Amino acid sequence: MKRIIALLALVALFSINACSSPFVLLPGGALGGQSASLPPDWVFLDEIDTIQLETNPADPYSVNIWVVGMGETLYVHSGTNRATWIENMENDPSVRLQADGSIYDLAASRVISQAEFDQFSEVYEEKYGNPPRNASVSEAYLFRLTAP
Repeated sequence: MKRIIALLALVALFSINACSSPFVLLPGGALGGQSASLPPDWVFLDEIDTIQLETNPADPYSVNIWVVGMGETLYVHSGTNRATWIENMENDPSVRLQADGSIYDLAASRVISQAEFDQFSEVYEEKYGNPPRNASVSEAYLFRLTAP
């Protein structure tokens, strides 16, 4: 009986969150709030492990994801997983990022330079304690987020 109640509680939480922010590993819809001006750099994200990323403005789809800031540029990484949010960014580069109570409008572009991927990998490992699973830029999905 306890398992059934726990399962119903999870279903209820999913239902509540399905049209709003992502919940743990479950995607959500549009992020709530007004857009803020972009900061001069993303240093404050060094202390934040997970952000919310909204893709597909026509039918918003948001996820919780790790982020790496390097100066004025942000990176999100999916390894070799061609997830829905990756497909969305390939179809429309407009994204919204929510971090530390603010929402930022950005544009995503796939990184194709191995040198840039290697720089990202170093910072990623410093922040999260492990290197990205796949070190080949041609096989992994790494996106740069910049001002639109």
